[in-house]
Amino acid sequence: MTIDLTFWKDKKVFLTGHTGFKGGWLSVMLNALGAEVMGFSLPPHEQSFFNKADVISFINHKEGDIRDYESLLNAEREFNSDILIHMAAQPLVIRSYEDPVETFSTNIMGTVNVLELIRFSSSIKCGVIITTDKCYENRNLERGYKESDPMGGYDPYSSSKGGAELVINSYQRSFFSKENYQINPKAIGSVRAGNVIGGGDYAENRLIPDFIRANQNDTKVRIRNPEATRPWQHVLEPLYGYLVVAQKLYKEGPSESDAWNFGPHEKDIRSVSEVADMFCSSWGGDIEWIKDLSSIYHETQNLSLDITKAKQTLGWTPKWDLEKTIDKVVEWYKYDFSGGNCLEISRSQILEYIDLRS
Repeated sequence: MTIDLTFWKDKKVFLTGHTGFKGGWLSVMLNALGAEVMGFSLPPHEQSFFNKADVISFINHKEGDIRDYESLLNAEREFNSDILIHMAAQPLVIRSYEDPVETFSTNIMGTVNVLELIRFSSSIKCGVIITTDKCYENRNLERGYKESDPMGGYDPYSSSKGGAELVINSYQRSFFSKENYQINPKAIGSVRAGNVIGGGDYAENRLIPDFIRANQNDTKVRIRNPEATRPWQHVLEPLYGYLVVAQKLYKEGPSESDAWNFGPHEKDIRSVSEVADMFCSSWGGDIEWIKDLSSIYHETQNLSLDITKAKQTLGWTPKWDLEKTIDKVVEWYKYDFSGGNCLEISRSQILEYIDLRS
């Protein structure tokens, strides 16, 4: 299944978290497809993809907190959406240790509010809820985690996302089942991606943004856990999958298990040190990294996703391998540093990617 360009033209999409890294990229992608977007999110950070790509210039922008149900409701009543995509979250592991209350309230109760919005909306027909690969109870398995594996989480971030998945599953069974579809024709699905990278990410304690800051400040990157393995992928890979899921839910309604993993091919599940070395090589110059011996926080050692279901039920497979992905990331940042238009380079990469899949 591929993105249907005619389907997305003039569709009204309510997108939470549009000021974030992934949400910003999805805003540009939806705009390129001809959709009308209402973004609902906290204000963007000064240095962000949202500001770099001037996302505010082409979408309906509302600032608010997903923990405030009335604000969500009022924004939706103004817009009358067809589809809701929920990306707003507290997305950082280290920050979750520093503020677990914010993490749990945002990622669990915020998700409850979004699901209630979908449930009672007079116009929304389907919702796609984004969680994470870290939602699974991590047992350091040699195989990738499947959608049917139990939820869990050691750190507050992972645990909050596992909890959000349990909430989503409860709502699917209680309010968005096949039986309920006859009465209230709506469907929801959850999607779980790997470690996404791409141009315009400036978050703290993430590998690529740390390299960008180190390059600007002429310092070495300090890496907490270089031996850890992660499912690395370009941000466009799962975003494309999310839109395919939205199409499926909109057109077909609920199925027995509406949850999907979107990760890379097995060969691109690499250690942090490997990806760091690949980035240094692609970037060129004297950029370097060292191991950070001061980190006190527990982090998962090995993590990968089984993407068989997405391949079989959606016809989705990754298109850019890790080498291509890193080259695209470097291309974006260097274009920005040279004074280029970040919206222009983002749209160019999106159209190149979509053409590859068509």
